[in-house]
Amino acid sequence: MDLRSLGVFVEVVRRGGFTAASSKVALTQPSISRVIKQLEDDIGQVLITRQHRSIVLTDAGKILFRHAQNLLRDHAALETELADLAGLKRGVLTLGIPPLSGTLFVPLIKRYKKTYPDIELVLFEKGSKATERALLGADMQLGTLILPLDSALYDSVPFFHDRLALAAPLHSHWAKRESVTLKELKDEPFIIFPEDFALNDTVRNACAAAGFTPEIAASSSHFSLIAGLIDSGVGISLLPMSVVRGTNAVAVIRLEEPDIQWNIAIAWCRDFYLSHAAKALVNLVKAHPVDP
Repeated sequence: MDLRSLGVFVEVVRRGGFTAASSKVALTQPSISRVIKQLEDDIGQVLITRQHRSIVLTDAGKILFRHAQNLLRDHAALETELADLAGLKRGVLTLGIPPLSGTLFVPLIKRYKKTYPDIELVLFEKGSKATERALLGADMQLGTLILPLDSALYDSVPFFHDRLALAAPLHSHWAKRESVTLKELKDEPFIIFPEDFALNDTVRNACAAAGFTPEIAASSSHFSLIAGLIDSGVGISLLPMSVVRGTNAVAVIRLEEPDIQWNIAIAWCRDFYLSHAAKALVNLVKAHPVDP
C-alpha cells in the first residue's frame, strides 16, 4: 500500500467511478482496476462494489477512504512545509476562482505576480462545490467559496460582496421594469449553472421559499453563452450584479423580495498548513479589498 495507490482510490471514490477518475490520475480504467485490486489484496477485504453504473464503498472501503484522505493531506502539508523551510523562491500556488466572475481576480493576480514573479499561479476555474472538494482533498490551498462557511472547517477572508439580479431578453416585458420579485418569475424557464456551482442551491432554495420549483431550460458556466441563450429567448437567469453590470447583451433588472446575496471569500482549511506563497496572497486580499 503506497500513497500513489491511495490517491487513485480516493479519486475513484470522489468522482464516483473508474472512468471519471482516469483523467485526474492519468491512468487507464484497466490500470485503475489493477490498483484497486492490489489494495484489496493488501488489505484482505473488498473495498468497492459496483451497482449499475455507480460504485458503493464497503465498510472496509469507508474506513480506508477516511484514513487515506488524512494521509494524503498530511503528505501534502509535509511537502509544503519542507519547501518553505528550504526557502524556495519558486513554487506553484493553485487558487480556485469562480468562472463566472473570474475578471474580479485580475487586479489581485496582477498585484501578486508583480510582487512574486517566480511563483506560478494556477487557476482552478470550477464551481464552488468542486473547489471545496479540492480544498478538503489538499489539491489546493486557497479557493473561492460562498459565504457563510462552516467555521469548524474553514478560515477565510472576505473578497467580494454582491447580490443577484434578473438577466432577461432585451425585447422582453421584463426589460421595461426597474425591479421584479422572485415570485413573478415562477412561470419563466431558468438558465442555471452546472451542478458543481453552489449558486444553484442558492437559487433553488430562494425559489422554493417563494413557493415554486424553477423549470430548467439549460445550464452553463460561461456568461457569454448564458447571455446568448437569454437573448435567444431560451430563458432568464439570476446572475451576480458584478457579472451583468454594464452589459448590452441582456436586460438587467433589480431583484427584490428576496434580496439574494452572493458574498464570496478566499478560504482555506483550518487544520492545513498554509505555505508562504498562500499566506502572501491572503495578505494581499486583506490589504486591497475589492469594492463591490
